[in-house]
Amino acid sequence: MTAAARLVADLRGSVARGAMQLKPFVSAVAGKPVVVDGKRLDPEMQVLLRLQKLEGPSVEDVPISRGRRILRSQAQVAGGTPPIGAVTDRTIDGPAGPLGLRFYTPRGMSGSSAALVFYHGGGWIYGDLESHDALCRALAEQAQVRVVAVDYRLAPEAPFPAATDDAWAAWTWVRDHAAALAIQPDRIAVGGDSAGGNLAAGVAQRAAREDGVPPAFQLLIYPATDFAERAPSRHRYGTGFYLTSGFMDKAEDNYLVGDEDRADPRLSPLRGDVSGVAPAYVVTAGFDPLLDEGDAYAELMREAGVQVEHHCEEGLIHGFASMVSFGRSAPAAIARLSAALQRGLS
Repeated sequence: MTAAARLVADLRGSVARGAMQLKPFVSAVAGKPVVVDGKRLDPEMQVLLRLQKLEGPSVEDVPISRGRRILRSQAQVAGGTPPIGAVTDRTIDGPAGPLGLRFYTPRGMSGSSAALVFYHGGGWIYGDLESHDALCRALAEQAQVRVVAVDYRLAPEAPFPAATDDAWAAWTWVRDHAAALAIQPDRIAVGGDSAGGNLAAGVAQRAAREDGVPPAFQLLIYPATDFAERAPSRHRYGTGFYLTSGFMDKAEDNYLVGDEDRADPRLSPLRGDVSGVAPAYVVTAGFDPLLDEGDAYAELMREAGVQVEHHCEEGLIHGFASMVSFGRSAPAAIARLSAALQRGLS
């Protein structure tokens, strides 16, 4: 993004975020209440969905390269640039070449600390370090931990299992270099949202089966956990609530290009062995197509004896974790995520 384009995006975002702080504006734009299965959609989410309709075509209706730019812009508008102590980028040797990492250090932090290895969402075809920059800043500052964001390879350029290979490589590199990174090796979490939650869950399962230091905690934000079967929520909320059936179909068609076993735990953590995985905080959204599989994964871990805290943000939609500076409801939910992360690593 050029400096001029970034300035326009920042100005646009400032106006939108300012308007969302005005209750009369929210009430006027939201329209009549939306209730499904006894749950009421948060008015701020209604405003966001109405504004989205005015922006033009949906990302699933445009080429992937353009969709990536649209999603990045939307995230920057809703996320802003929360203050942070330091942000540094570096590359490591990945399975197929350089693998980008971004390090977030909270203000005033010195000495070693706990850390979160974070995998962004975007259906394995969208998303990058910029699209989730605001969330990583917020998690680092609010939980007072270092955050390491992973710029894993995307499909269709690099279909499955490229993302899972990169996710594991990033985790093992941070684990093995923890001391040099001022990270306490026994206090490293893995986490992510949506597709990133899928990758984090996969890393936690693999780490539980293999030698080395496993993650201390999992932060799973509306994770995608099942390619083998489509749960009812995928149909119930697949239209009109941001994440659509069309988006998910496009992501799947580009991520899976061969004869993959959809029950492979690297694709479907819900079909894997969760015995011995790290304690977890699983958050789902009430109006999210991925609601049911997030619920099911939390229950699967609980039945296996894993310590699990599961919370549903009933009035929110998929993607709320990127709305760091948008209104009041999503930032409040992000604060709860940060508090859970801090508890899990304390």
